[in-house]
Amino acid sequence: MAAHAAVPARRRAPSTHGWAVPATLGILYGLYAPVIVRDGGALTWGQLWLGLISAVVVAVGIYTLRRYGGRLRRELRAVAWGAFSGIAIGFLYSLSGGSIYSSTLLGLIVAAVNGGAAFYLFYTHEDASGRPAPY
Repeated sequence: MAAHAAVPARRRAPSTHGWAVPATLGILYGLYAPVIVRDGGALTWGQLWLGLISAVVVAVGIYTLRRYGGRLRRELRAVAWGAFSGIAIGFLYSLSGGSIYSSTLLGLIVAAVNGGAAFYLFYTHEDASGRPAPY
């Protein structure tokens, strides 16, 4: 048997970095939300809870989309990323005191742009069956 005929398969080690990116983005989002509401005043318990809950929701949302989004077709996955980003930005804008209409409009614009960008990314990096394209 030739030495070059059998290449051992590489196994990926279990990653502990699955929560690193979602947690970082969640913490940044959670720190920014109370800053908008505080408006230069003193920090209150309500604002602290707003930041904590916002951080957890964003981190869990990003983790879920990254972990289980690959099971969706590329169109639905792009819509999910677009909706998530639109809701997150619309919520932050609503905290600044903007009207519900302007918050909704900004959220829809962000959702459409991010959804389109996500679809383009998924479409150009997958084959017809939805698997990552070989390079």
